[in-house]
Amino acid sequence: MLDYHFIADNLEAVKQNIADRYMKADADAVVRLWRRRTEVATALQALQQQRNANAQAMKGGGKEGRDSLVEEGRRLKEDIARAEAELSRTEAELEAEGRRIPNMAHPEAPRGKEEKDNLEVLRVGEPTRFDFEPKDHVRLGQDLDIIDFDSATKVSGTKFYYLKNEGVFLELALTRYALDILQKKGFTPFITPDVAREEILEGIGFNPRGPESNVYMLEGEDTCLVGTAEITLGGYYSGTILAGDRLPLRMAGLSHCFRREAGAAGQFSKGLYRVHQFTKVEMFIYCLPEESGRFHEELRSIEEEIFSGLGIPFRVVDTCTGDLGAPAYRKWDLEAWMPGRNNGEWGEITSTSNCTDYQARRLNIRYKDEGGKNRYVHMLNGTAIAVSRAIIAVLENFQQADGSVRIPPALAPYCGFDTIGPRT
Repeated sequence: MLDYHFIADNLEAVKQNIADRYMKADADAVVRLWRRRTEVATALQALQQQRNANAQAMKGGGKEGRDSLVEEGRRLKEDIARAEAELSRTEAELEAEGRRIPNMAHPEAPRGKEEKDNLEVLRVGEPTRFDFEPKDHVRLGQDLDIIDFDSATKVSGTKFYYLKNEGVFLELALTRYALDILQKKGFTPFITPDVAREEILEGIGFNPRGPESNVYMLEGEDTCLVGTAEITLGGYYSGTILAGDRLPLRMAGLSHCFRREAGAAGQFSKGLYRVHQFTKVEMFIYCLPEESGRFHEELRSIEEEIFSGLGIPFRVVDTCTGDLGAPAYRKWDLEAWMPGRNNGEWGEITSTSNCTDYQARRLNIRYKDEGGKNRYVHMLNGTAIAVSRAIIAVLENFQQADGSVRIPPALAPYCGFDTIGPRT
């Protein structure tokens, strides 16, 4: 969340930022409640001081005037109880309203509402061209007998899938390929839990409840299935004060990801593009505030290296304010060329976000600076490989006229084969 002092001192800018993000939040209410909390806390402190003075007078005085001191003590006790109750209510309302305020957006982030307002800043490779009619990944997966949507629908419901035969090794290869690159760059590898407490999701900026939520709740447990290892890596140091000289901390988390994808249907969501469960390798960094811009560029460059190494055409876009989500200060998306997507289109394969201290304030993650003062860390995340979408890009870009699919040379050693051929 944003610092309340900052909101009060920059109220108009905060309100404009809410409008730029097309979100609903009441910055005026936050300022009003913050000031009311200060007033009530000050009044409560004064009452407590009076109570202490009354108690001292009771100890040092004789019988004369004792009745009035007792009566005053009773009145102070009631006033203090009322003030404490009001302070508790005000703080709860302030917390609720404050959590609705999104992070400030980077001044250079494009102002806009939807994906079409994102700004392309880099293109690597050109869209793949074929001298035959290319297939989409759904048809390729069926013909190669490596993806089974029909059986998964029967067993689990829509937007689930089985990987089989070479598809299994392709997923494992993509995972290990990404992890090997990250380990060489100083990331500590993790296999993270697939479940997290609600308060951790809320701290990261996810909404566990409500019709607009994309989260699977576990009934009666106050826990959820995670939609990304950003949640579990970001919660790892919740409530912790880190030593400043330990920063940055680089983490790489392998997890399953579960997303309800309510309402996601149609041409752009078919097959593996939007599914309820998939595997992902996530990057996460805790760093000093003055270094988060540099590390955001580092995460982006790693994503570019991963997909350049696979030989997949992609572009980088600067994400518009309406598509940032509440925690991100700035976000870069990588979009791969997908020949089977509406006869050839770009589709998102990774993103990386600088969330500054927004998540750290909600999760109470701080570091001790050189002067011994506790300050909030900055937190960043980025997708190394979202396996289901990477499989789309590999299958559709490396398909051959005979119906086979070449494996990118960088992946072949991990797969143990360099081609997937049609089943006869």
